[in-house]
Amino acid sequence: MRAARLGPVATTIAALVAVFLIMPLIAVIPVSFTPARYLSLPSGELSLRHYRALIENPAWLRGALLSIRIGLLSSAIATMLALFFSLGIWMARPRFAGLLMGIAVLPMVAPPVVSALTLYFFLITLSKINGVVAYDTWLGVALAHAVMIAPFAVVLITVALSQVDRRIDLAARGAGAGLFTRIFRIILPNIRFSVLTAAFLSFVLSWDEIGVTLFITSVKAVTLPRLIWMGLRDNIDPAIAAVSVVLIVIVVAVILGKTAVQILRGRRRSDG
Repeated sequence: MRAARLGPVATTIAALVAVFLIMPLIAVIPVSFTPARYLSLPSGELSLRHYRALIENPAWLRGALLSIRIGLLSSAIATMLALFFSLGIWMARPRFAGLLMGIAVLPMVAPPVVSALTLYFFLITLSKINGVVAYDTWLGVALAHAVMIAPFAVVLITVALSQVDRRIDLAARGAGAGLFTRIFRIILPNIRFSVLTAAFLSFVLSWDEIGVTLFITSVKAVTLPRLIWMGLRDNIDPAIAAVSVVLIVIVVAVILGKTAVQILRGRRRSDG
């Protein structure tokens, strides 16, 4: 059976939509080369001063490293919690599974301001008990991010488990396999890609989180998105455009690298 091909009209519409979506990203590139001290398009002269500012100003590197640290920890916590919750729902099949699922995804559907205020008061309360996991600490931010991104991991892993044939678990249990053996040798190998996808999505969501971060940080835990927001609010620093271009280049490089790996694997399979 031949694959259906798009007609010229559909191809043109798809190309126009793609250009429309990419244009804001492309517009950032010339702005990053402006010699001015404010966001503007360069008028004839190009400058790398804002890229040098990223290297010379240690605040940008500290913000990026802090965002990576928070993203790794929060994504690990969120993925583990989502995995345990989803496995419990799938294996135990409790009567109130729908209610439990609704509670688990509540941070995803609640207004962001409500979630941010709730986490703010929660971390303020923790600040009275300890100074490690508290307001304006990186561990407190990681905990808050984990709460916000865990529902997305729950959805991904739950959907993956719904595609697993329950009979393989029943067969393993009938053969005398214990709980941990069934989980780590039977179930997880069948959903490992979805678990990795949930972890990656959780990291991206934590990296990009700004709404909750503004409520639960002040001057100590300054992530990269918060630093960008401060630059836009205070002085419209063109270095923000340079940061955006660097992030765009990294994303494009990752996508191209993944595509190249897939092409090489396809060629090896065809040759084999």
